[in-house]
Amino acid sequence: MESDSWPDLMARAQQGDAAAYRRFLAESAGFLRNVVARTGIPNDQVEDVVQETLISVHAIRHTYDPARPIKPWLTAIARRRAIDWRRRRNSARAHEISLDDVGHETFADPDANRDKDKAEASASIRRWLAQLPPGQRQAVELLKLREMSLAEAAAASGQTVGALKVATHRAMITLRKLWKRDGME
Repeated sequence: MESDSWPDLMARAQQGDAAAYRRFLAESAGFLRNVVARTGIPNDQVEDVVQETLISVHAIRHTYDPARPIKPWLTAIARRRAIDWRRRRNSARAHEISLDDVGHETFADPDANRDKDKAEASASIRRWLAQLPPGQRQAVELLKLREMSLAEAAAASGQTVGALKVATHRAMITLRKLWKRDGME
């Protein structure tokens, strides 16, 4: 692993050298695995986070300055992906209910109203999103529905990270009001 050559490889990749880019990705993957593993990600999930990191590196490779050290740049991206992974995991856990805490099912058919409820919820969400201003709607779609990182969403939308944060915050306030207005609380 020749990390001293990585800035040069990335600079060549930025200029369109596909072979240099492949070599950079191959050589830096081991370094990224170590960084991700040190963040406390479970061993069976490290490779997933590394792959997300490599996707992010690909998406923002144009932002790397070859005059600067590359390892801190890579480390920052890998740590952000690990944080994003933890957020998604914790968000999913927050919506889980232990079956031990739930009473026994008394309905004859457990799927009796599932499709109807999903359709109604989906229609409500679409209606609420349609009421948001375009910038807020785009921020919610990219950050919350597609689960992009701030950097990825900024690159995709052309907005700054700060603008996305503000738009998302305002959108969430509006969506909460719509939620309450429609009696969903």
